[in-house]
Amino acid sequence: MELVALVALTLLLGALVVLVALAVGRRKEEIREEIEKAAEFAAEGSVAKGPASRKPKQEKQRSRKDKASQHTFSHPLLAASLKNHSGNVTCLDFSSNGKYLASCADDRTVRIWSTKDFLEREHKCLRANVELDHATLVRFSPDSRAFITWLANGDTIRIFKMMKKEDGTLSFKAAPEDFPQKHKASILNIGIAETGKFIMSASTDTTILVWDLKGEVLASINTNQITNSYAAISPCGRFVASCGFTPDVKVWEVCFGKGGEFKEVVRAFDLKGHSAGVHAFAFSNDSHRMVTVSKDGTWKLWNTDVEYKKQQDPYLLKTVHCTSSEGSLVALSPDGRVVAISDGCNITMFNATSGELEEEFLGIHSEEITDLRFDINGRYLVCSGDKAIRVFHNAPGYRAAIRDMQDMLKKAQNEGMKQRLQQQIKEAQSTLDTVLAGPTD
Repeated sequence: MELVALVALTLLLGALVVLVALAVGRRKEEIREEIEKAAEFAAEGSVAKGPASRKPKQEKQRSRKDKASQHTFSHPLLAASLKNHSGNVTCLDFSSNGKYLASCADDRTVRIWSTKDFLEREHKCLRANVELDHATLVRFSPDSRAFITWLANGDTIRIFKMMKKEDGTLSFKAAPEDFPQKHKASILNIGIAETGKFIMSASTDTTILVWDLKGEVLASINTNQITNSYAAISPCGRFVASCGFTPDVKVWEVCFGKGGEFKEVVRAFDLKGHSAGVHAFAFSNDSHRMVTVSKDGTWKLWNTDVEYKKQQDPYLLKTVHCTSSEGSLVALSPDGRVVAISDGCNITMFNATSGELEEEFLGIHSEEITDLRFDINGRYLVCSGDKAIRVFHNAPGYRAAIRDMQDMLKKAQNEGMKQRLQQQIKEAQSTLDTVLAGPTD
């Protein structure tokens, strides 16, 4: 009996050993097959890896090219198209020394362009990165050594210093701290006074804040215009102006004492005459002229060279019918001779004195124009609307200057004055001829 039990146990153990051996063998076979399949897959992958890895890259490059070529625009007066931004450009500003153009976009960069390169084939620029945010507005400081930005997500102002390296190029350094958050509505515009005494920020809820350069609020202005559509500092640095739902433009003077200390903000004057809300306005370089564009379908030119403290009011010089829409912008050339107005993706240029329509640019950008301004010398008109910045020759400005000098020549009695005017007319005409005959972008 014990022998039978022992035999049975031995058989049972033997069966278990056989089963274990079979299981192990089968598992080894499975592992071997898996390894072989993996090797085959890897081999196939290695063969296809070159083309496969290059293909997405090629497609990416092709898609970039397609995006860049989605919207094309050409015109005899187009001097340049600046295309280094990878996001939509929202704001432009020229430095007061005339050397630089700053642009910001939703690609988290601010780019600084050299104006002397506008007519070159290549348009190089320097890039300042906006960490953890992107700028919607950018403005140069009066000394052209810094710029301020409005942060889209931070809802505040950040200052960047521009520092020259040993090789002559520029580097950028953000201030250690941003300005405190004060606005409760969407921001419209920011600016630095040419005097360097204050910074302005304006929002859609009728609020304008006046800051010192360290980020302390000096004054808060309620425009009482229901909503603000635009606000800006005058080029002379004395005034802050705003427009909005109401059919007027309101102008305040920001007053400082002899020692440079802030005193107060006082109402200076109003521009009254439109029959509907005002989209935007602009100053001439000496602040003696202003132009406004309104929902009533007109633009108006004003003489603002008045002594408002003696109760003198600005007076209307010109009213001209034009096409405008919500979001329309207006620019006045530094010498006050040319008015430019945006309407969607289009721009019209008028002679400011006669009101005559001189140029019309249609379909400049694939999206609505976001900024419009003349350079400080009045040679160029620039605009943004998509990822490109368009630079136009200011041909109407040259024509207006030539006409004005010809009128002066007729009245000139001094021979020396006549000769100077004749030489200036000749040079201006030569420049205009070169512009009109020059190559297009």
